[in-house]
Amino acid sequence: MAEVVRYQDIKPAERCRYDGVSMGEVMLRFDPRDVPVARMRDSIRVFQGGGETNVACGLAYTFGLRSAVLTALVEDPVGENIRNQMREAGVDTGWIRWWNTKNDGSRYSTDQKGGLHNGVNFTYNGAGVIPSATAYYRAHTPATLLQPGDFDLEEIFGRLGVRIFNTGGIFTLIGPRTAELAIETARKAAESGTFVSADLNYRSKVEPDKARARGINQQLAPHLGFLVGNDSDLSDALGYETQKPKEKGFEPWLEAYKATIRKVAADFPNLSLIGTQWRGAHNADLVSWGAVLYDTRADTWYTAPVRENVPIRDRTGGGDSFASGVLAALLKGKDLAAAVNWGAAHGMLVQETPGDITMVNQAAVEAEVKRVAAGGGVKAVR
Repeated sequence: MAEVVRYQDIKPAERCRYDGVSMGEVMLRFDPRDVPVARMRDSIRVFQGGGETNVACGLAYTFGLRSAVLTALVEDPVGENIRNQMREAGVDTGWIRWWNTKNDGSRYSTDQKGGLHNGVNFTYNGAGVIPSATAYYRAHTPATLLQPGDFDLEEIFGRLGVRIFNTGGIFTLIGPRTAELAIETARKAAESGTFVSADLNYRSKVEPDKARARGINQQLAPHLGFLVGNDSDLSDALGYETQKPKEKGFEPWLEAYKATIRKVAADFPNLSLIGTQWRGAHNADLVSWGAVLYDTRADTWYTAPVRENVPIRDRTGGGDSFASGVLAALLKGKDLAAAVNWGAAHGMLVQETPGDITMVNQAAVEAEVKRVAAGGGVKAVR
């Protein structure tokens, strides 16, 4: 097995076509605004999003980096809508694996009656004590059929060059062979000198069998340089239990999390960086928000200031935007203190705007980092 690249050894930009490549599922999201899905009628907003591909969108749109996605769509108007939204975010969509609707008998073909369809979800943001809720339609999508050999990995990672590759625990579990593809790609990326990242991102609606999730992620983890996962992800998707703290809040949680992370780092010495965002949800509209990174070699922890009792608009995508904020900082040569603050700020800001992906630029991220460090409020920009 190739030696896993450390975060300190990310390749320089001039040697690579892409700063970041994300492999995963992407769906069309219907947002009924403030009306529960069962009663939605009109004024519905439409977004695109996916746990892994959101990272590519953040890298491109917010941080101006060169990103691409490795995913699959049915070649119909819905697929085109998803592609067009990613293009608007600045993402290279040229590597999408398309399934035509000619029903021509080839592997990448389906019918026009929806036998294979693009994934959609309906996400109600919740309000007060009513929690956010998402209904998914993803069982018969082309992303679930992806397998080794569906992408030219030698061309992407060998000839063109990629600085960072990321995938995650949603994609590895959605199809019978998607985990094989993710592991194959992570291995090829490492062999090509690419830094590899993955977010455990466990979802019981994707895979209720935690034993299967743990088995797959334990195969993926040896190929990673950066692992993103909170305490529940580490339990559900990797099999590491965190002792429940007696007190609430970020600091008691962090002390318990540190003990778990040290066990993970000992078992997977290839990991040079481990981290997560922390969300203290008071209700559907109000959260406290923090973040942590652990440098495994230096045995050093980095935390962002905790934002207490912040009103939010849309909680979807906060963790993905934390990851893209951290990765963007590393790609731009920032240290880990800056990286955890970029991750925390970007993850917070995406929850202040609707949709799965960011609607802010790098200047807004840097301004939020300065604001929270100074303990300042928010002023109108006129």
